[in-house]
Amino acid sequence: MRAQREVGREDARHLRANFPTSVRRACELALIPRSTYRFQRDLQRDEALRTRLIELAQEKPRYGYRRLLVLIRWDGTAVNHKRLFRIYHAAGLSVKRKRRKRLVRACSPRTRPTAPNEEWSLDFVHDRLANGRAVRVLGVVDTFTRECLALEVDTSFASRRVTRVLDEIIAVRGRPKRLLMDNGSELTSRHFLSWGVDWKLELAYIQPGKPVQNAHVESFNGKLRDECLNVSWFRNLWQARARIAAWRREYNSARPHSSLGYQTPEAFRGAYAPSLRNAEMPQILAAVKATLPAPAAALTAAPVCLPIPEIEAKEQTKALTQEKNVV
Repeated sequence: MRAQREVGREDARHLRANFPTSVRRACELALIPRSTYRFQRDLQRDEALRTRLIELAQEKPRYGYRRLLVLIRWDGTAVNHKRLFRIYHAAGLSVKRKRRKRLVRACSPRTRPTAPNEEWSLDFVHDRLANGRAVRVLGVVDTFTRECLALEVDTSFASRRVTRVLDEIIAVRGRPKRLLMDNGSELTSRHFLSWGVDWKLELAYIQPGKPVQNAHVESFNGKLRDECLNVSWFRNLWQARARIAAWRREYNSARPHSSLGYQTPEAFRGAYAPSLRNAEMPQILAAVKATLPAPAAALTAAPVCLPIPEIEAKEQTKALTQEKNVV
């Protein structure tokens, strides 16, 4: 609004300077009142208030203009808050806010897993013991089979503890192709990144503030909290580990899963696992092959040379000639 008045005042002055027109006509063409055209700002009017505002701002450098307005009014000075803000802003006293640095990750399309052990999802769940001490639960879920691979319970988790749990799972289940997780400090440390490079894993991170991109493990966390954590009262850490481990065994082997056609995760994984006969077939063939006799050619020290037909024919012809000469 103030900028519009300044522009209108300049337009009226331009009309008065270049054309023989009155002040009334120039203001009508510039769409401003005559009082605006004749207004002269008193630069000394705000000097005392500006000086007092700077003194208070130096005493309280983290106070904004609203708190400074209260202090000035406590001194007995009646001032409008809009006028004070104009002087405050013109003097460059605005408090600089320390904005939090946020991680930015590009959203990349995810490939849907089509087999077990192709993608694992990781996340943490928080709870408290009876004495009020906080505990954390690290959950690792196979995205395809919905099987819970680990539920590690402790008061805190460092990056090396997370990789140790994953190493134990890999020793039993094998190496996955991809890990899907959020941007927690345990999962973005240098140790964890170097561990992923050593195992040649694809580390897929969701965008900050969008847990729906890791929906499978979030759904699992809801079941864990609803069926185990909310109905249990843990006296100590040992009891929490025992009950959560028992719930994990029940979840994998006895709890029907609606997205799997009401099969258990272990039964669903068994349909995609190789059969025992196919797994043992190479060993069976190797044992049978060892019992077979070796080829006859391999029993002689020197290679067997078969006679050439042309040489054999010449020898027969020579023998017949010698018999005729004798007769």
